[in-house]
Amino acid sequence: MERIILKIGGSVITEKEKERPAVNKNNLQKIAKQIGAFYLKNKKTPFIIIHGAGSYGHQIVHKTDIHNGIKTEAQLIDFAQTQRLQNELNIIVTEILIDNKIPAIPVQASAMAVMKNKKLIQMNTDAIEGLVNIGMVPVLYGVPAFDKTQKCSILSGDEIAPYLAKKLKFNKIIHTTNVNGIFTSNPFEDEKAKLIKRINKSNYDKIKKGISGSNTVDVTGGMLKKITELMKIADCGIKSQIISALIEDNITKVLEGNETIGTIVEE
Repeated sequence: MERIILKIGGSVITEKEKERPAVNKNNLQKIAKQIGAFYLKNKKTPFIIIHGAGSYGHQIVHKTDIHNGIKTEAQLIDFAQTQRLQNELNIIVTEILIDNKIPAIPVQASAMAVMKNKKLIQMNTDAIEGLVNIGMVPVLYGVPAFDKTQKCSILSGDEIAPYLAKKLKFNKIIHTTNVNGIFTSNPFEDEKAKLIKRINKSNYDKIKKGISGSNTVDVTGGMLKKITELMKIADCGIKSQIISALIEDNITKVLEGNETIGTIVEE
C-alpha cells in the first residue's frame, strides 16, 4: 500500500509575492477538491499533508531576519507573530479540506521539533503516527522553530516531509508547486529551459548547478533545498515527484499513480 505525503507549496495557495498575507482561495479550493475525491476512494491509504507558508511567512521572516537567529527582544515578538500568522493559514487550509470531506487535523510542527544550526535534529512523531493510524489526515506546515544554537530558525515543509517519510515509513512524497517539475534552468526566465524527468545519484551533481532557488522571496532555500532534502532519503526507497498544482487534474493523476508528470527524484 502506498503511504503518501503531499506537500502543497505556499506559492500556490497564497499570493506569495504580496507583502501582506493573502490566500489564493481559488487554487486552494481546486487542490482540496482533488484531494477530497482521492481520499473518499482511498480512505485506507495513510496520508499526511504539509503546506508552505507563502505570504504568511516568507515576507515577515525576510523583513525581521528571525531565520538567522534571535538577537533582540523585539525579535521574540516577531517569532511569535510569524507563528500566529502561519497558524492562521493552517486553519484556513484545514477548514477547506474538511469542507471536502477530509478528516484534516492541524498539527503545529514547531511544538514538537528541535533545530540546531538551522537543521532539524529532533521531532516527536508519536501523535502524528497515532492520528494516521486511526484514519485522520495530519496537516503540518512550515514554521519558525526553537533552535538550540541561535534560538530560532525556519523549519520548512520541505524538511518536514522527508523527515516524516523516513521516520514513519512513508514511501512517496508528492511536491506540488507553481512549476511542473525541475528544469535545466529557471523556466520563468529562460524559454529554453528543459524539463528533467528524473533525478538520481547519477545525474544530481551535474544538474544541481542549474537548479534555481526561487522566483519570489523565499527564506527556506527554494527548489535547490527541496531537491537536496529529497536526495537524502532516496536511498531509503522513498520516491518523490515534483509537479505543478496549477495544471488541471495534475494532483488527481499523480495521487492515482501517474509518474509521467513532472520530475521523479529517486535513488
